[in-house]
Amino acid sequence: MTLALVDGNNFYVSCERVFNPKLEGKPVVVLSNNDGCAVARSAEVKALGVKMGEPWFKMRDLAKKHGILALSSNYALYADMSNRMMTVLRQFSPDQEVYSIDECFLGLDGFQHLDLIEYGHAMRQRVRQWVGIPVCVGIAETKTLAKLANHCAKKNHAGKEGVCDLTRMTDTERSALFSNIGIREIWGVGPRLTEQLVGRGITNVEALRNSDAKTLRREFSVVLERTIAELNGIPCMDLEEVVPNKQQIMSSRSFGQYVYDLAPLQEAVACYIAIAAEKLRSQGSVAGMVQVYVRTNPHKADAPQYQRGLTVPLTEASDDTLLLTRAALWGLKKLYRPGYAYQKAGVALLNLSAAGAPQMDLFSTAKDNSRVMAVMDRINGMWGRGTLHSAAEGVRHDWHMKREKVSPGYTTRWDQLPLVT
Repeated sequence: MTLALVDGNNFYVSCERVFNPKLEGKPVVVLSNNDGCAVARSAEVKALGVKMGEPWFKMRDLAKKHGILALSSNYALYADMSNRMMTVLRQFSPDQEVYSIDECFLGLDGFQHLDLIEYGHAMRQRVRQWVGIPVCVGIAETKTLAKLANHCAKKNHAGKEGVCDLTRMTDTERSALFSNIGIREIWGVGPRLTEQLVGRGITNVEALRNSDAKTLRREFSVVLERTIAELNGIPCMDLEEVVPNKQQIMSSRSFGQYVYDLAPLQEAVACYIAIAAEKLRSQGSVAGMVQVYVRTNPHKADAPQYQRGLTVPLTEASDDTLLLTRAALWGLKKLYRPGYAYQKAGVALLNLSAAGAPQMDLFSTAKDNSRVMAVMDRINGMWGRGTLHSAAEGVRHDWHMKREKVSPGYTTRWDQLPLVT
């Protein structure tokens, strides 16, 4: 098996730079919801030592000194740019697994007659020219090795800049390369596992590759055994061209300001249900339970604390936004307690099953709103989420999260299309 892992470089920042070339070469961070923490950093910001997840308020002095520009996250734009990038990459292989918003695996079996390094550069060039996103390409025999090769491509280890093909290397060359890469760079090896392995003297990729897989399986897990096998070129993970349906769908946000009353909490929960229900219908599922929760700010020690959740079972599994909203709002009323400063609310759709085979209720009086939902999804898909919504979602949304530095929806809103003058 031969795979390529194609990954967008600093993806959120790169999306912003496509439509604002003035950001090129500048230190840029993209912030999380409510402009809280860094969720994407340009290479210039990484060079200043800013860590992923670092709170913006801790960076302010550094930002003033080095001119760091902060932008609010624009997930609708990033998702659209991701779809464009994946569409372009699909032209290079009939076998594609979209792994995340900024990376995908491509199956390259049968492509061995080509120069795969040049093929990787062709991918980079076309994505950059057609979409504007810089990418790196890692090529290897397994998913774990392809991820590692992509890391090498980004760091310009072994081979041409932006592309690393491990299949071209001899075992001696791989050993030399892997001996200089820490185990934290291995896909699936997190901070805690890294600490435990380092304690055993396993500090780099080569050391883990040559470890006794059976012994480490007994002490840790079968997942680590598979990782070692993959580092040795033995595939343990297949290419998944069809993404499996989610087993639960969640939607939650922190509020832009504290919420004290029930009415704005109801609006927020209704909005979150609408988002979750749209995702539910898009994967052809129905939900048998609705979970709702609220919480105050756990970091504000001097304020009264409250955090509760409630799961509401449905008599019939459904994908109807209106029915799911009624269930969630019923649960919210049970949860709500006055006198608290609520910082966050969220919902989850649980007990999911295929929409085509629902468990019917003999005494059900629920209306069939499937045609209404289809019209709503079609209109919102054309004109933007929330164009058509339930009255329960309200209008003003004073509780909405802060996005003071958000860029326009260049590709997702008609009224924010970029202008050329």
